[in-house]
Amino acid sequence: MINYHPNEQLLALHIAGELPLSMSIAISAHAELCSICQQNLNQLNDAASDEAFQITNSTAEIDTDMSDMLEQLMSTTLDDLDNYHGRAEPDGVDHVTIKGDTFKIPRALRQQVNHPWQGIGKVSRLRLDTGEDKARASLLHIAANGEIPEHTHKGTELTLLLAGEFSDEFNSYQPGDFILLDENHQHSPKTIDGCLCYTIVDAPLYFTKGFSKLLNPIGELIY
Repeated sequence: MINYHPNEQLLALHIAGELPLSMSIAISAHAELCSICQQNLNQLNDAASDEAFQITNSTAEIDTDMSDMLEQLMSTTLDDLDNYHGRAEPDGVDHVTIKGDTFKIPRALRQQVNHPWQGIGKVSRLRLDTGEDKARASLLHIAANGEIPEHTHKGTELTLLLAGEFSDEFNSYQPGDFILLDENHQHSPKTIDGCLCYTIVDAPLYFTKGFSKLLNPIGELIY
């Protein structure tokens, strides 16, 4: 059961096309996994369409002949589309494989997956192409019994769990959970069975315990 969702403001900004690509991908991918948010997006989209195309009483009537012509044109166009079976499938991959595990990924991510995995130990990362200067979007894989050392955030961290499970000091998470954290949160994500996540960070993590603190001086280079 999905317990964490994007808020209504994020959904509205997504419909309006006002989110950066990395976050728009996150909303779309979450909606593929969450029927509740997909329904909310549909309602927001319908409302935006109604507002954009609303015909007021002061609008002049369309000439009858013009209306008939437009109706015929639209009907012909739709018929042509219905009879056309040669649509090309979107480019991109529909799955990723890491350390012997294969995961199907949401459609929203498939255009960006074109880099190799990098990592150390049980944690692997595949950087995604979103064209943003500051935000870093990635697929993050944590193998079974792996964890991310305890850290806080110099900025915002978004984690969308795509497969598997993990837990931290705040809760346990299931596929579809949309977890947005900031500098007020300190945690150490751990997984028993392994997990695949989509993540966005807009500033380096700040490690708070043990040998991992040695990474903080080079955080700008590795986040």
